[in-house]
Order: sequence, then structure tokens, then C-alpha cells
Amino acid sequence: MPKLIGRLIYLYCVLAEFKKHIEINFPELVDNHFLIACSGGLDSMVLTELCQQAHLQFSVAHCNFRLRGRESDNDEEFVRKHTEKLNRTFYVTHFDTVGYVNQHKVSVQMAARDLRYNWFEKLLKLHDIPFLLTAHHANDNLETFLINLSRGTGIDGLTGIPSKTDYLRRPLLPFSRQALNYYAKNQNLEWREDASNADTKYLRNKIRLEIIPKLNELHPTFLSNFQNTMAYLNQTQSIATHYLEKLKAELFIQEDEKFRISLESLSNLASLDAVLYGLFNEYGFTEWQNLKDLLNGMSGKQLLSTTHVLLKGREFLWLSPIKKMQEDADEFFIQENERSLEFPIVLNIDTVEQRGENNAKEIFVQKDALKYPLLVRKWKIGDYFYPFGLNRKKKLAKFFKDEKMNIFEKNEQWLLCSEDRIVWVIGRRADHRFRVDDVSKEILKIKIT
Repeated sequence: MPKLIGRLIYLYCVLAEFKKHIEINFPELVDNHFLIACSGGLDSMVLTELCQQAHLQFSVAHCNFRLRGRESDNDEEFVRKHTEKLNRTFYVTHFDTVGYVNQHKVSVQMAARDLRYNWFEKLLKLHDIPFLLTAHHANDNLETFLINLSRGTGIDGLTGIPSKTDYLRRPLLPFSRQALNYYAKNQNLEWREDASNADTKYLRNKIRLEIIPKLNELHPTFLSNFQNTMAYLNQTQSIATHYLEKLKAELFIQEDEKFRISLESLSNLASLDAVLYGLFNEYGFTEWQNLKDLLNGMSGKQLLSTTHVLLKGREFLWLSPIKKMQEDADEFFIQENERSLEFPIVLNIDTVEQRGENNAKEIFVQKDALKYPLLVRKWKIGDYFYPFGLNRKKKLAKFFKDEKMNIFEKNEQWLLCSEDRIVWVIGRRADHRFRVDDVSKEILKIKIT
């Protein structure tokens, strides 16, 4: 009898702790229907049972990766029957995981991750479900920390698995695997064991089965101490994040889709290595030494990530999305009977009686020198024109260099052309060949607004 009472008290305490944790840290789960990713293993079965006991609203989703033959099918059937017993909705899908591995040349673990989360996202959208719960717990956090530590990482990799990310919720992070195991046994829960979890060829399994037991031998409260350390690291990260956000607001001056960053201000910052990583890692620049080399490099030097480009100017760094750099130079035509262009820039063409002075906003041309349709396009390698007033050929690339234009300005430059001849480097310089030299003939004023 005392053992039974003790067991009931333990089960009550775990459930009460879980419910309090949900109410304080995940209030959005109290009144919203959500999805639980359930493999049939210990962790996800305990999560499902706790949500059931807490009378929360949920459905269950299971992925059959077809990696273990009949065992995979048995896992599916086990989760299906348990879900039916709970009177909850059950969703299941089957993957050709091996085929995905062969097609995308990734590991089995990466393939399984890609496949399941892609399916989860589709499922959530299809059924208008806002959240997905996974059964990550304190030991998973420790394993992830050690994996990131072994590979080399900044503070982001040392702060563990986040409890909330977009639609993902992980309410078991405060609970240890030992606690979940004890709860499951005292609740007489059944679960499925995946034999691959014992295979130490996988890094996570090796850490779980060989390294963490040694750490526990060194200090029996190692996991608890680790959780306290994680809390301190997260607090430190919050302070650093606040500082970096303040810095970014001061240094990153937005101009259209680009940011302009003062080289002098950036170079004078204390702890420059860490600051460079903190400011630019979200744009895909994770090697601080490359960033330092760029600061000390020659004007015009570039650094590319998968999403952005950093350009070293004379006084500034320029940060821009790569898609901006890779836009196709679309062509836009102006017919002879048309007097304006609305896109990609606004051009107005008017007949005037007198010739004016060319400037950045408007030019004056001899109409009979033009061949229609006129063409507005981006510049390309090999382009040349005859700068107004010089009457000699000059390559556009050399003109851009003389104008001290950076790579973003060059790639955003539009040209007004007549057949294959440039009429106007729009907003900068007209072509001498289209100058007005006979005021008795029709004169056109072309203006940007």
C-alpha cells in the first residue's frame, strides 16, 4: 500500500508540474487544438499521455519512414491503436526515405527530418492547426549542446533547443529522460523501442550511450547543473541580443533593399570578432575572420553567403539580398506614339520648342536621331556610349568606375537605348550622338520623375 500511495503521489506531482508548466509557458496550448508528433517511443508516448491527462485538445501524427520493414509497420499500428483508445484523430504518412536519400545525397537522419517536417507543415495548413508538439526533453538538450560544442559554435549553439520556434512547441524540455521513464512505468504505459537508437555509429547515440554516462559518473547531478548553466547562457544571450539589436539600429542604415554600414563605426567597436558574428550571422555570414578580412580589404571586395552579398566601399559596407544582384535585366519598350513609361522607372517624353541643358533629371535629344521602339534595359558587359560633351567612345564599366559607383548602383542602373545605341545612362549622362545640333528640327525632352 505505501508503494502504491507513493506511486500515485508521484504521478500526481508530475502531471501537476506539467499542467503548471503549460499554463505559465505555453498558454496558447490551453484553448487551441494542436498536433503531437508521435513515433511510438517512450518520449512521445509520455507527452501524449500527459496531454490526455491534462484534458488538452490534440490530434496525433505518425511518420512511417519504411526503414525497418515490418517493425516500422508495427510502430504505425501501435500508435494508431493507442490514438483510437484515446479517442483522438490520427494522421499517418509513408515515406520512401531511401529514395529521398539517393535523390538528394543526404544522410538518413537529414532525409527523415526534411520529410517529416515538410509533411507536418502541410498537415497543419490543411487542417488549420496552429501548433505541433514534439517530445524533446532535457537529455535531448544536453546531447544537442555536446554535438554543437564538438563541432564548434557560437553562443546560439550553446543555448540548447528552443522551447518555441514558429509553429513548434517543446513542453518536455524541463523533464529528464529518467523522469519520463519513471512516469511511463508507474503509469503502465507501453512504448516501442527503435533498435537504431542503440547504434553508436550515429553521433547522438554515441554521446547518449557513452559520453553522458561518464559525465554522470563524474558528477551525479550533472544534468541538473547543466540545466542551470543553460538558463544562465540564455540570460547572457538575451543581454547580447539586446545589445546587438541596439547596435544594428544605429549602424544599419536602410536604403531601399540594401543596408549601408559605416566602416569607421564598425571597426571601432569593442570585441569586434563576436560583434561581427552577431551582426551578420543571420544573413549567412558565420566566419568572423572572413568578415574582418573584408573590413581590411580593398574597396570593391565582396563576400557572399547563400542569401546575401557584402560589398566593401570606401566608407561603407553595403549589405544586399543576392536576389537583388541576380535579377534579370528585363527589357521595356517605348513605341513612337507613346509619351511615357511607368515601369520599371517613370519616364516622360515631350516635344519642346527650345533645347535646354542636360542634367540628371532630363535630357534633350534630336528626335530624328532616334530609331523606335526605344528600349529601357539594364547594362551588360561590353556596353559603351559616347558621353555628352566628349564625343568619344567610353566603355560603360569604365564610366561606372570613374563615377565611383558601387556594385549595387551598377546593377540597378537603367539605360535608354535606340536600337543597339545608348541614348542615356538614365539619371547620369546622355550620349553625345543624340545631342540637339539643329534647333529647326523636332526636339524631345526626356525626363525621369
